[in-house]
Amino acid sequence: MATTSPASRQVPAAVSHDPRQRGLTPRAALVGVLLIPVNAYWITMMEVVRYEGHPTTVSLFFNAVFLLAALSLLNSLWGRLSPRTALHRNELLVIYCMLCVATALVGHDLVQVVTPQIVCPFELATPENKWEELFHKYLPRFLFIDDPRIYKPAFDGGTTLYRADRLRAWSVPVLHWAGFLFTLSLIMLGLNAILRRRWMDREKLTYPITHMPLEMTDEHAGLWRNKVMWIAFGIAAFIVTINNLHNLWPVVPLIKVRVVHYDQYMSSIFRGFPWGALGGTRISFYPFAVGLGMLLPLDLAFSSWFFYLFWRAQILLSAIFGLTKLPSFPYVNEQSAAAYLALAVFALYMGKDHLAAVWQKVTGCAPADDAEEPLPYRTALWLVVGGLVLVVAFSLRMGMWLWVAIAVFVDYFLISLTVTRVRAELGPPAHDLHAGGPDLLLTNIFGADGRTLSPRQLTLLKLFFWFNRAYRAHPMPIQLESFKIAQQTHIPMRAMTRALILAAAVGTLAAFWAQIHCYYTFGMSAKMSFVARHFGQEPFLQLASWLRSGQPGYPGKMAAYVVGFLFALMLMVLRVRFVWWPFHPVGYAISSSWSMNCLWLPILIAWMIKWLTLRYAGFRVFQHLIPAALGLVLGEFIVGGAWLLAGMVFDFNAYAFWV
Repeated sequence: MATTSPASRQVPAAVSHDPRQRGLTPRAALVGVLLIPVNAYWITMMEVVRYEGHPTTVSLFFNAVFLLAALSLLNSLWGRLSPRTALHRNELLVIYCMLCVATALVGHDLVQVVTPQIVCPFELATPENKWEELFHKYLPRFLFIDDPRIYKPAFDGGTTLYRADRLRAWSVPVLHWAGFLFTLSLIMLGLNAILRRRWMDREKLTYPITHMPLEMTDEHAGLWRNKVMWIAFGIAAFIVTINNLHNLWPVVPLIKVRVVHYDQYMSSIFRGFPWGALGGTRISFYPFAVGLGMLLPLDLAFSSWFFYLFWRAQILLSAIFGLTKLPSFPYVNEQSAAAYLALAVFALYMGKDHLAAVWQKVTGCAPADDAEEPLPYRTALWLVVGGLVLVVAFSLRMGMWLWVAIAVFVDYFLISLTVTRVRAELGPPAHDLHAGGPDLLLTNIFGADGRTLSPRQLTLLKLFFWFNRAYRAHPMPIQLESFKIAQQTHIPMRAMTRALILAAAVGTLAAFWAQIHCYYTFGMSAKMSFVARHFGQEPFLQLASWLRSGQPGYPGKMAAYVVGFLFALMLMVLRVRFVWWPFHPVGYAISSSWSMNCLWLPILIAWMIKWLTLRYAGFRVFQHLIPAALGLVLGEFIVGGAWLLAGMVFDFNAYAFWV
């Protein structure tokens, strides 16, 4: 029996007055709060200390799915003993949503980047790189630690954070950055509260990322009783287990599904001019990615791999015609960044009637029917406006010019809106946008030669690199997906809002704690992977290059922004006018990313399976494949997550099933 999509299956309304159905009960909040630091430590150990697994680089976090599965199993066993005291499904989902928000905050593109940034400019400054002369004088000292007695032990390791002088020194920059990040989360929450009704009730977007937790916790869906799901689960689990055994005993053969560079296997075919330009192309056969790809809309799956090859063709043709002599040509990152902005502008334009109605309700020109919304519209608007005033004031205190700060946050929240909209509508497995943040947008347009942007402004721009490095683990789409889960299961929206605020507050502090604790325990230059030092020095290496070279604006990159923006708009207009148009603008925006370089082939395989099934067997047959897709994901996420957890606890080299 095939499971059906949660997007099309509403949970029956509650007939009892069981308080557990509200989701955010005191015990659910307590379990979520207790699990958040544990989860933060696990993520930090995987991604920063051991550099494996990387759950925060894809849309569906395997650590959260693993913890939800573990909680569900324990709860099921407890429920046999005491059904009335077992956790309700809605409580499990609230805990899951809290863990997802906290995971995003401790992920590769937020706290993992800003925490080493607090100390790396001073520890890594040398007479050779002249960092002290170039930009130390522009660094706001309340955001950094410049005392070597505090930061050197964090690089050496083998000691403890829990000394009064170290806790005191770290508390100042951490509380400033934590407050800043928490404010960003509140702004996102306000925006989601304003947009929720338009995207969820009027456009009825499908929120594919929510399907997995809803299916896992729905007793009526029959997922855990589905034989097809267990067969696919077993296939993925077998591959993960065999590869872990290979890591422990190399005599066991390896089943190669992880990424490899094409030139490792096909160098005899693709080498020399012009094929060498395709260096870095990756092939992979991730089972979980095939499963996720089968859950994608057919047009997005097609557009994802098609536009990936489209970008590779651009690079190849640029090499053939000698255009690669121009730095960064064909400006793929710039085209993608502009496409993200175009998607945001188009989404806001299409929702202008809803935004106008919200404004009328806020100003009292129309009755406010927002009792069932995550926040009253007036509160949501004040949250957005007040939050923006706070983050701009924070920027001004750093020394940033007002127009620069406004440009930074306009760009950031437009990209955030795009990521949220794309996740709600289509649920792509990844959305990176590396090198597409406001720091590069402004310097590509105005240059880094000191004429428009002074050395101080360039330095301060790079201090915001940490939440603009990439846009993978992003809190804003998770918040909106949590509201969708609440709608599907009749959890009160405002209860979910309180859970998300609690998760953001606790998750931010837990993320900083996990990072700094591991610095002093393992050492950023000792037993930890390279990633902490890399994240800590990455923005300052580029800043030093800017200040030394004084590069002007890039006319070519500015043209690429225009081309990418207009091309994405053209694709959107064609989709609106022609139902049959197969090229989705979201595929154009997301397919140039690092993650898509790893995922394009599994998505192509999934698209082919889905297309052939729908074309020659019909939708009813494809419905029977949905449990198989879920099984491939669950098999790798649960069994692979268990192996990674065991590797951390027992200190052995576990096989990381992703990247």
